[in-house]
Amino acid sequence: MKLFPIRGGIHPDYRKELASEKAIVSLPMPALLYIPLQQHIGAPAEVLVSEGQTVKKGQMIARGTGAVSAPQHASTSGRIKAVTQIPAPHPSGLAQTTIVIEPDGKDEWAELPEPIADPFTADAHTINERVAISGIVGMGGAAFPSAIKLNLGTQKKLDTLLLNGAECEPYLTCDDRVMREHADEVIDGARIMAHALGVPRVVIAIEDNKPQAIEAMTLAAKPFAQIEVVGVPVQYPMGSERHLVQAITGRETPAKKLTADIGVVVHNVATARAVHHAVRHGRPLLSRVVTVSGAAVRETNNIEAPIGARVSDLIAYCGGFVVEPASLVNGGPMMGQPLPGLDVPVIKGMSGILALTAAEINAQPASACIRCGTCVTICPCGLVPVEMAAFIRKDNFEVAARLGVMDCVSCGSCSWVCPSHIPLVHYFNYAKGMINAQERERRKNDQTRVLAEAHTQRVEAAAEAKRAALAAKKAQATAATATEEKASA
Repeated sequence: MKLFPIRGGIHPDYRKELASEKAIVSLPMPALLYIPLQQHIGAPAEVLVSEGQTVKKGQMIARGTGAVSAPQHASTSGRIKAVTQIPAPHPSGLAQTTIVIEPDGKDEWAELPEPIADPFTADAHTINERVAISGIVGMGGAAFPSAIKLNLGTQKKLDTLLLNGAECEPYLTCDDRVMREHADEVIDGARIMAHALGVPRVVIAIEDNKPQAIEAMTLAAKPFAQIEVVGVPVQYPMGSERHLVQAITGRETPAKKLTADIGVVVHNVATARAVHHAVRHGRPLLSRVVTVSGAAVRETNNIEAPIGARVSDLIAYCGGFVVEPASLVNGGPMMGQPLPGLDVPVIKGMSGILALTAAEINAQPASACIRCGTCVTICPCGLVPVEMAAFIRKDNFEVAARLGVMDCVSCGSCSWVCPSHIPLVHYFNYAKGMINAQERERRKNDQTRVLAEAHTQRVEAAAEAKRAALAAKKAQATAATATEEKASA
């Protein structure tokens, strides 16, 4: 296959050798599981259980609400210890509603939906419904409810399902191990998703630094002519959805559009495996593979952890820390988020837990911009970071928006390459938050204005109707008086 170049990009120290040869191991069941209602983009799930209730493995304990949402399920059997507020695995550390399960050690399954015997004769609605009730979300980190993306075949003209196995973030190896160890499941899930989308073509893109994964996936895909496994250059951020689509198809996704608008839907390889389990076995999403890595951790691992295990459970399984980490990261070092502590739970979109030393993060104080233009050269989105940052520092978000800050994918390449160590991506994330907040406020004000105008129109219409009624009554009274006077004359 001919590949197309993507602009910019960087080549950080990938450090994947720390965990890439560690086979997936299962985490022993912790003493408690903490299952947040919000593990996805969209509305939080609604609690279906109460304190003291017993539940079984795979039982739905919170249902999705609204158009964009996802349900949550019990990762094992046990008792509901509490429905309470605990810190989220988010830099803010703000509390969110969480269901706490005390496992009973039986790991007893609930009654699951019947497997779909032949997914390739089932209609798209049946498959999408199964994916939705199974609580599957994008497992590459975005955590968007997968059933909604699988429904795009009814809304867009699609031709390709692109399975993202690039895993371009340094340190992370969870997708690499899933492809090596569960290639058949990933391929089957991809075929099922392609059928639901109604696309004739599946491309699985894997960075060239994962030769064993490429070999395993190529072998598993060999019987299926519509599936092609492609090695792509090692170039961060190759795993970015828009850039991967451009590298594979040559098509550039327009600003404020989806890749589906140019015919391509992208899913993560781990998501495909979850779809296989849901459709073939009726199993909801109850666990995920997490890479635990970094020089501060005693033993790196790729751990299949139940959803709701705490980060501290995984760190303890890896032997704890050899030194106190300078930074704890949820995800990869480039686009991941700082963890507020070890007591937060593993959620569906958590691909990595990194315990990094001061030498690894190489934090240095920022100095004045020297206008070298390196950030412009490497920006994969073709933006001008130095100019955007200058306006954001002055809180001039309108100009920053015109310069394209909302098109920034927050890959962090500009921050990584900056010789002055300016945290450019932090400026852009701040600006995007402020612009979104201003847009929400504008919409709220517009809605308030429309409601006020409608109220004014109703009041004026009522007053006009009252005046008309009074005038009619007065005219009627005058006519009656004139009739009486005429009669008496």
